[in-house]
Amino acid sequence: MTDFAPVLKAVVPAAGLGTRFLPATKATPKEMLPIVDKPAIQYVVEEAVAAGLSDVLMVTGRSKRSIEDHFDRAYELEEALHAKGDEERLAAVRESSDLAVMHYVRQGEPRGLGHAVYCARQHVGNEPFAVLLGDDLIDARDALLTRMIEVRQRYGGSVVALMEVEPDQVSAYGCAAIEPTGENDVVRITDLVEKPAAGEAPSNWIVIGRYICDPAVFDVLEKTPPGRAGEIQLTDALRTLTDLPPEDGGGVYGVRFRGRRYDTGNKLEYLRTVVQFAAERPDLADDFVPWLKEFVAGL
Repeated sequence: MTDFAPVLKAVVPAAGLGTRFLPATKATPKEMLPIVDKPAIQYVVEEAVAAGLSDVLMVTGRSKRSIEDHFDRAYELEEALHAKGDEERLAAVRESSDLAVMHYVRQGEPRGLGHAVYCARQHVGNEPFAVLLGDDLIDARDALLTRMIEVRQRYGGSVVALMEVEPDQVSAYGCAAIEPTGENDVVRITDLVEKPAAGEAPSNWIVIGRYICDPAVFDVLEKTPPGRAGEIQLTDALRTLTDLPPEDGGGVYGVRFRGRRYDTGNKLEYLRTVVQFAAERPDLADDFVPWLKEFVAGL
């Protein structure tokens, strides 16, 4: 295995306005909407930690203070639970504050994912880093991020996660042109197209919300002009990296992911995710699943 710098830090962009979930997100960040009894953003941080990334930078915006509070200690609440002898809930409350070393930086204005990632430059420095989008949850049983880090260690450059979708879905995502590497789940990316028009996509493999970025991406983002909707797109910067030589941090690879992914970015998928998680919870499934079957049968 080639001696590339290790991936030790994770960046989680969480500055979006959450307009698809209004009015619930008027005062509550969409990242804090619960999946049963745990906010979605905690699953993302847990995934980073499980892959060995205990240094997490959250890129936030206005009205996101509750995210910081969630990953901080809640002494008054902890004392109350301790006094009641409720050790189970006390452990659950402490879990989020003990997960990782959390850092925060504000994205002053919503200028796109590329700009959010660029806000991490000072914290990340000249190291490769992971980017995890809060709308995408990857099942804890599928070690996607760990595999992506392995691919970065083998090939260098940047690595994105890819999933295959039906042709009529491609235009809603960033899409990759790919060529084989000799490993079944790893491809080299030759082009990236953000939300291609129907019939113009280079493949059915879309980019989902997990990235390993070479630090060279910062210099590219600095020079990347706003694209679609006036936003700076991470996809455009990665596309530029596909043309750079390896010694300049170039090269982009894809890990073809065939595991379990939960999209919480819209109401329908969010509801599906909550139901799936609840149906697999040992403390809920015995009562919830029979009720759900009966409810659906009565529709």
